Amino acid sequence: MEFRNNLGLDHDAAQLGVSIVMPCLNEIQSLDHCIANAREALALIHAQYGLEGEIVIADNGSTDGSQALATRLGARVVHVSRKGYGAALIGGFDAAFGHYLVMGDCDGSYDFTNAVAMIGRLRDGADVCMGSRFRGGIAPGAMPWKNRYIGNPVLTGILNLFFRTGINDAHCGLRALTKEAYHALNLQGTGMEFASEMVIKAALKKLRIDEVPATLSPDLRDRAPHLRPWRDGWRHLRYLFMLSPTWAFGVPAAAMMGTGALIFLLATLFTLHVLPGAPPLGESWTIVGAFLITTGHFAALMALATHFYGARQGYRPLRPVFHRLAHVLTLENALIGGGAAIALSMLGISAIAFWWGSLGFVALPTTLPLLIAVVTGVIGMQTALGGFLLSVIAGHDAQFCPTGTPAQFGAIPPLDHSLDQRLLLEA
Repeated sequence: MEFRNNLGLDHDAAQLGVSIVMPCLNEIQSLDHCIANAREALALIHAQYGLEGEIVIADNGSTDGSQALATRLGARVVHVSRKGYGAALIGGFDAAFGHYLVMGDCDGSYDFTNAVAMIGRLRDGADVCMGSRFRGGIAPGAMPWKNRYIGNPVLTGILNLFFRTGINDAHCGLRALTKEAYHALNLQGTGMEFASEMVIKAALKKLRIDEVPATLSPDLRDRAPHLRPWRDGWRHLRYLFMLSPTWAFGVPAAAMMGTGALIFLLATLFTLHVLPGAPPLGESWTIVGAFLITTGHFAALMALATHFYGARQGYRPLRPVFHRLAHVLTLENALIGGGAAIALSMLGISAIAFWWGSLGFVALPTTLPLLIAVVTGVIGMQTALGGFLLSVIAGHDAQFCPTGTPAQFGAIPPLDHSLDQRLLLEA
């Protein structure tokens, strides 16, 4: 097997089969072990699949001599100035020559020979292959209990609930993907949320995600790891919500508007004596209902805005219902609908004022009609203003929904495996 380093890349380096990419920030204590382990993995990959490979150290500003050691050990060092775990991996992936990209930490906790099976899955048609530490085995002391029993299960469970990935270890740092999949995902996360971003966008784009066992060992460093459980756990959690308009806005919107509408319905039925007995909901509850409906409507507008934005950015497919309603979802219709609601509200308020005057301007027996009129006006105003917001997000276009080919609104075409086929023939 020929191992390519930074001093001896030949003319067909761009045709390499595998690139093992490690983010590095002052890892001189474990770098020797990790590069030797990566060499072993590349030897097994070459023996099993006939693919040549390289080791790429994506250095994020080490000051302990990691760069010189990596070069001396035959790895190719890529200097990444933008700070962060995700930034280092993006820089390493961009500079990698391999058709298959393997990522793993260079702290000695992962066994790169587990990536041999990952390459097999990619050759079999997978776009992304994850490692599962819960299936492969976690050595004593390799993972803090709060990460093992709280952080990882909770975050993985939320990720599967939101995006239906079907994997059981969403934060394993050992994983592999094809170069085409990497370019299609357009990864942007600079911190630890990069790990979630890769899985989420792959799921949104309906890429094939496989999972194989991976082992986790205690790292070889005598200093604290770069990972900060609570800070990085929060970054992962907030990223899950940022990439899921349904759960960040849609579900709260439906819950609030549904609850508010139910309160108004019951209050109306009791006020009109359709339902017998004293109303169980007083005036205070109708105020709560008004708050829930107007806030829920605002959240629904945010759900639309973020969904359309994601589709235009290309990392999520547009829901089929929006394709069917594309001719309706326009600025003009938002202004017409919002204006009609405002006019209806003003008409209702005028009628209530006339009613109030007929009573001698004493306290009204119920505030329900006034609240209904006010809520209608607020929804109308939010609809009109929200229409302009959606138009701005649409690129100053009066039509909110993205139009064009599927590739333009998030559903990418089949990945190009032509290079993969050539590599298989060469093997």
